[in-house]
Amino acid sequence: MTEAATDITEDAFLGGQLRLKQKRSGHRAGHDAILLAAATEASPGDRAVDFGAGIGAAGLALARRVSGLRLSLVEIDPELAELARGNAAENGIAADVIVLDVTADAQAFAAHGLVPDDADVVLMNPPFNDPARHRGSPDQMRRTAHVATEETLHAWVHAARRILRSNGVLTLIWRADGVAEVLAALSRGFGSLSILPVHGEAGRPAIRVLVRAVKGGRAPTRLLPGLMLHEEQRGPNKEVRDILEGRAVLPLAQP
Repeated sequence: MTEAATDITEDAFLGGQLRLKQKRSGHRAGHDAILLAAATEASPGDRAVDFGAGIGAAGLALARRVSGLRLSLVEIDPELAELARGNAAENGIAADVIVLDVTADAQAFAAHGLVPDDADVVLMNPPFNDPARHRGSPDQMRRTAHVATEETLHAWVHAARRILRSNGVLTLIWRADGVAEVLAALSRGFGSLSILPVHGEAGRPAIRVLVRAVKGGRAPTRLLPGLMLHEEQRGPNKEVRDILEGRAVLPLAQP
């Protein structure tokens, strides 16, 4: 067996409904991607774009739940994009895999068919580690994938705003301690925010926030009851197990 082959694992998601190949080392798809998909509202026939798709976990999980999506997976790393392309094919999901920097200009997006005011849904899991508290990898590509600069979130939200149609929906996941950054980034062009804090366990501060925002939305912001990933010393609670195994969605997907 070659070294390249042994560096790849095949893992089951959504209770086995989705099988994804990914690199054994480095960033690996997990709960964040599945929670993001479960928080994303979409309907059959929608144009859905997954920014920073990696191996395609979030976008493909969404497509497994919602049939007939016109799905684009946008990923800067050609190696991960190739895995995403293979994962889509092996799971029988139609997806356009695009190698592109999310911070690229409108002309670069349009060259790949991502034109303004066209997408119904954008979902994204941007690099969100704080560079002041997280030692970045010496590998430039891995550092880009994990560590946020001061402009990262604003640039990704700007790109989403550009390609979304009026009343299109953006769903994102971010560090809970960076919620102020999320609100600032969404303050231009987005409204009707719904925010779901995600806690590792009850009684502990939230570790993530899932946010749904509408381009041009005007409804008041909603702060939803927190999601507890684990019950005390009992592992994932039933609600979370149902979500991770593809039997349920989060309230953000049911506005």
